[in-house]
Amino acid sequence: MFRDAGLVAGKDLRIELRSQVTMQQVLPFAVLVLILFGIALDPDRGFLGRASAGLFWVTVLFCALLAIQRAFTIEAADGGRDALRLSGLDPAGIFLGKAAAIAVQLLAVEAVLAAGVVLMYGTEVTGVPLLVATIAAATTGLAAAGTLYGVLAAGLRVRETLLPILLLPVLSPVLIGATKAFEAALGGVAADGWPWLGLLVTFALLYLTFGTLAFGTLLEES
Repeated sequence: MFRDAGLVAGKDLRIELRSQVTMQQVLPFAVLVLILFGIALDPDRGFLGRASAGLFWVTVLFCALLAIQRAFTIEAADGGRDALRLSGLDPAGIFLGKAAAIAVQLLAVEAVLAAGVVLMYGTEVTGVPLLVATIAAATTGLAAAGTLYGVLAAGLRVRETLLPILLLPVLSPVLIGATKAFEAALGGVAADGWPWLGLLVTFALLYLTFGTLAFGTLLEES
């Protein structure tokens, strides 16, 4: 399973490196969203600093939708999805591989966004361990849930509009938990953020387990 996951993740990441979609489209979009938030809220710098955690994760959520749609769009071309079904790869490995590739792309975007939030919004990081753990858990949850719902919507003609409708309500615990944990890590009391991190870890483990068990059936039906 893990060997197959490495093959799928490597394939998706090589496609992204050659196409440069993440670097040339998703990342500029993310930075632009942060800048627009800053312009809209600049008259009230105090509120901008307090809202930086929420603005960060809303931007990450937008980027996650783009990355998930991209991950399954490339499988739709030239019968790629049929080839994936017939490849003999473990469905659980395919799920973990695609989720890992999405997570790596999101981590790259989040690193740039975190620097942008500190520089543009003037936020102060007081809880680095909580910050790093929150990013890891939230990104894993986003990638796992996104991969699961991405394959669910992949076979539908209206997948571009249906995916956000299906996924955004499901990801609301991640958005809330990550924002609260980030608020504690960015100038708040770090101890207040660890319970929210527990929610993020539970969400990630739940979708990793469910996706590992159900991805094969969903892939066949897509």
